[in-house]
Amino acid sequence: MSNLEQINFNAAGIDIGSKEIYVCVPEGRDDNSVRSFGSYTEDLRNISSWLKKCEVETVAMESTGVYWVPLYEILEADGFEVYLVNARQLKNVTGRKSDIGDCQWIQQLHTYGLLNSSFIVDKEIKKIREVVRHRENLLRTRAVHIQRMQKTFEIMNIKLPEVISDITGSTGMRIIRDILKGVRDPKLLSKHRDINCKSSEEEISKALDGNYIEEQIFILRQELELYDYYTGKIHECDKYTENLYSGYSKKSGTKEDLRDNGSKKKKPNKNTPEYDLRGYLYEMAGVDLTQVDGLNVSTIQTILSETGVDMSKWRTVKHFTSWLRVCPNNAKSGGKLLYSKKKKTKNRANLALRMAALGLSRSDSWLGSFYRRKCARLGPAVAIVATAHKLAKIIYTMLKYKVEYKDLGKEYYENKFRDKIIKNLKLKASKFGFKLEPCVAL
Repeated sequence: MSNLEQINFNAAGIDIGSKEIYVCVPEGRDDNSVRSFGSYTEDLRNISSWLKKCEVETVAMESTGVYWVPLYEILEADGFEVYLVNARQLKNVTGRKSDIGDCQWIQQLHTYGLLNSSFIVDKEIKKIREVVRHRENLLRTRAVHIQRMQKTFEIMNIKLPEVISDITGSTGMRIIRDILKGVRDPKLLSKHRDINCKSSEEEISKALDGNYIEEQIFILRQELELYDYYTGKIHECDKYTENLYSGYSKKSGTKEDLRDNGSKKKKPNKNTPEYDLRGYLYEMAGVDLTQVDGLNVSTIQTILSETGVDMSKWRTVKHFTSWLRVCPNNAKSGGKLLYSKKKKTKNRANLALRMAALGLSRSDSWLGSFYRRKCARLGPAVAIVATAHKLAKIIYTMLKYKVEYKDLGKEYYENKFRDKIIKNLKLKASKFGFKLEPCVAL
C-alpha cells in the first residue's frame, strides 16, 4: 500500500469558537504556524490578511453552530477555497483535544486531501432560504397562540374547537371577534357560520353555551392580538420573499410557459403565500414540480430553498438521496448486513419530503399505491421514508434533465406489481419441477 501523499500544500485549518478562533498554516510560512484571533469582524479580516501573507490558497473549518458563517463569507469573498467540514470527519486522536490541537489536526487532514466540503447553496438561493426559514418560525410561533386560544375555550367550557376544525378560519374568527366585543348570546354568535362549515348553526350554538370568565376573555383578547401581529409579520415576510423571487436570475422558463393541470385545482392551504409562488418556482426551476402528487408550492419552496436547483452538485441521484437521508444506511462487514438504520438528520428538505409522503396515503396516483403497499408490508414509518425516497428521485430527475412529470396512475403500478408477483411464482414453481398455468374459466 502506498503512503499518503500531500495534495494541498497551501492548506490552512481553522478551529472556530464564539470568542476565540485558532488558525494553523503550514510550517515555515510564519514564525508561529498557529495563531489565535478574536471573533470580531476586524479579527476576521486580520485572519484573511494573515492567510494571504502565508500564501494559503485553501482553508478548512469545522461547521460549528453558526459561528462559521461570517468568517466563511469573508474568506470566500477574498478568493480562498473554503471547505466547510462536517464534525464527524474531524474525529480527533485521543489525548490531543485542545483548540490548538484541533486546528493543527484540521490543517493536517486537509493537506492530505482527507476532508470533503459540505454542501453550500448559491447566494441567491441562500437569501430565499433564510427568509423561508424565518417564515416557518413565524408560523410555529403563531400556532402557539392558536393553542392558547383553544385552551381558554376549554377552561370556559366553550366547545368551539370541537365543532369547527379551525378556529382561525372565517367562522371561528368572526365568532371570536364578536365574543371580544361583548356578545354572549350563542344564537347570535352561531349566525357567523360560513356556508362551507360542516357543523350546523344548532351545533355551533350549543357549543358556544359556556361560562364566560372575565380573566379568560382578557387572555383570549391578548392571544388574538398576538395572532394578528404574527399574521401581519408573515404577510410582510411574503412581500419580501416575492421581491427576492422577482430579482432572481431566471435560468429557464417563464410564467407564460407554465401550463395548468386540470387535476391540480385543490383549494390552497391558508398558510400558502398569496402571490403567484407557483409561477416563481417554475421560473427558478424550469419545471413544474407541483405536477408531482403530494408536492404543493409550500413544500417545493422549502425543498428548493434547501437544495437549490443545480443538481450537478450531486454526482448521481444516489448521492442526492443519501444527502437527504431518505435512503438506508447499510453497514456491512464480512459480507453480512449488520444494520441499515437511517441516519438522523435535521435537514428541512427531509422533513418536507416525509410530510409530502404522508399526504399520499389516500392518493389515487401510483405514488399513493406504492405508499399503501409499503405501509401494509413494513409499517407506516418505513413507508414514509421509502415514498420520500421516490419523491426525491423524481425531483432530482426533473431538475437535472428538465423533464415533465407524468403520473401513470395506480392501475399501472398495481398491474406492474402483479406481473412481478406472477414472475416470481413461476420461478419458484420451476425450481420444484412444476409449471404455473393460468386457470381456465369453465
